[in-house]
Amino acid sequence: MNHKQYSMEMRKKDAGRRDSIKYATGFSDNLQPLESLDLGKVKGFDELAKAMSKTAFGGRLVGEAADVLYEMANDEDCFVVGTFSGAMTVAKMGLLICDMIDKGILNAIVSTGAMMTHGFVESAGMRHFKYNPKMDDVELYGKGYDRVYDTLELEKNLDDTEEIVNRILENADKNEILCSQRITYLLGEYLYKHAKGRAILKSAYEKKVPIYIPAFTDSELGLDMGIYMRRQKIKGEKPFQFSPFLDLEHYTEQIKNTKKIGIFTIGGGVPRNWAQQVGPYLDIIDKRIGHGGGFKRFHYGVRICPEPAHWGGLSGCTYSEGVSWGKFVPEEEGGRFAEVLADATIAWPIILKAVLERMEKKK
Repeated sequence: MNHKQYSMEMRKKDAGRRDSIKYATGFSDNLQPLESLDLGKVKGFDELAKAMSKTAFGGRLVGEAADVLYEMANDEDCFVVGTFSGAMTVAKMGLLICDMIDKGILNAIVSTGAMMTHGFVESAGMRHFKYNPKMDDVELYGKGYDRVYDTLELEKNLDDTEEIVNRILENADKNEILCSQRITYLLGEYLYKHAKGRAILKSAYEKKVPIYIPAFTDSELGLDMGIYMRRQKIKGEKPFQFSPFLDLEHYTEQIKNTKKIGIFTIGGGVPRNWAQQVGPYLDIIDKRIGHGGGFKRFHYGVRICPEPAHWGGLSGCTYSEGVSWGKFVPEEEGGRFAEVLADATIAWPIILKAVLERMEKKK
């Protein structure tokens, strides 16, 4: 048999095998069919997100994230923690956090100090500016501009903020041991009394939502307090005492006394991990002390972060990886998670607007 005859014979056998096989239809395995995105049928962000969830790639992830966030926000038994890193307030995303607080989506916040500093600057009536790439960084430094990628913070803004922080600390109880949650409360109280517009710290103060800054000294607010304490020493006064363990225990008690917990994350870093480690902390309290702890895992999770998992960094850590640490309920046991690998300034507004529209429709 020559090569041509052999090939023909093999094709006949293949055709015979195909005729005898009952192929799957997709529906036979309970798979979800996809649908083309028809913008002509879309009316509003809610419908857009629902339609995107039936497409593919990043669009599908955005739609699925809206579904999970909506479910999390409407679960009356769920205590939702929002964790935020990156320059989201200098990027003008701060009012999205206000929306999440004001609409009752967030019950606690864990943030970088920089996020709260830049947000406070804006809330106190100061401005940020678009960076002009024709100005190099040496020139920016000389003129008192601090660059955050494509946006400028003014050194004068930070100096003016320090004056406000000084006034707030002057009126604080000098015998009180401070923590970041207590300081953000005092800042929120100040904005509640003096700021005209909306502000993260102001909304948190009004709604009694605690804000924790685990790496507090890694921020202008932390440096402002450091300067204040140095001045106390120069004056011969007893400096403030500061304990981050007050934050840890306050947050732990909040989580311990809830039925369910969920987490909404922008970026990663310290805020994300600090918020998530509460499960292992409660677990080892019971194991090593014998009482006072418990077994708590996050039931819901939505993460928006451009960092992929294969870089090995914490910001790219998946919820599946968190399951191995006892931080998350696995999907097989009812856990609901969505992870969007995208710039938060693009994906977050779409997801949140869709969820807010959906919540209004439910009313």
